[in-house]
Amino acid sequence: MTPTLVPHHPARDWVEIQERMLVPLYEAVYDRLGLGPGSRVLGLGCGSGLALLMAAARGAQVTGVDQDHARVELARERLPEGSGHTVVRGDPGDAVGLSPAPYDVVTAFHPAAGLGPALAAVTPLAQSGAAVVLAGWGPPERCATASVLRVASRLTGWRPALRDDLEDVVFRSGLRPDGSGRVACPFGYADPESAVRGLLSTGDFDAAVRATEPAQVEKEILEALDPYIRPDGTVWMPNVFRYLIARVP
Repeated sequence: MTPTLVPHHPARDWVEIQERMLVPLYEAVYDRLGLGPGSRVLGLGCGSGLALLMAAARGAQVTGVDQDHARVELARERLPEGSGHTVVRGDPGDAVGLSPAPYDVVTAFHPAAGLGPALAAVTPLAQSGAAVVLAGWGPPERCATASVLRVASRLTGWRPALRDDLEDVVFRSGLRPDGSGRVACPFGYADPESAVRGLLSTGDFDAAVRATEPAQVEKEILEALDPYIRPDGTVWMPNVFRYLIARVP
């Protein structure tokens, strides 16, 4: 029997269910860069701000920009006015509202269409030698969630960013590659309903929902999740994410 899902609130579902799955990625990148007091971080597509909050907890000064109004408001709750940190609503490629002081770390943990132009717009705000971090899915054979993402691909032709996509963005942006890494980021959920809500909150299925009906997309996601439902009803999907570090000339 297919469960009936409660109304979907993407921004809140992202905060309450999904975004913590990427904590290992954020931690690995910050550890590798030695992020700490004195660091100035600019987060492109910062969403609800967990990665920024983790950077701020290490003593970094953080600025984030995102187009999604609901997620920006949630990020501002985490990094309120007066904290010394800034979250701006707008196109990540628009430098309006961003501090002109030089950043030494620029992150794009959730690459989207138009990332190249966005980097071109903000790299003048970064100091020479600043680290630019891009991230995406690892090899499909090491990502259990890849089989679920095929729902979006089958319905709309969508596909996740591939390895060479990150390299292409770096080269087109005039940046200098400076290493990469892989991080295990398993997706674990209390039950299939939570898994569907969390996955829908990523935005990867938005086009599929617009092209068909929400109920159809939910049904197909549930079917794709079936191999990952454990005897106790929880859902567990091992994944590997990849990050690429580049430097501003």
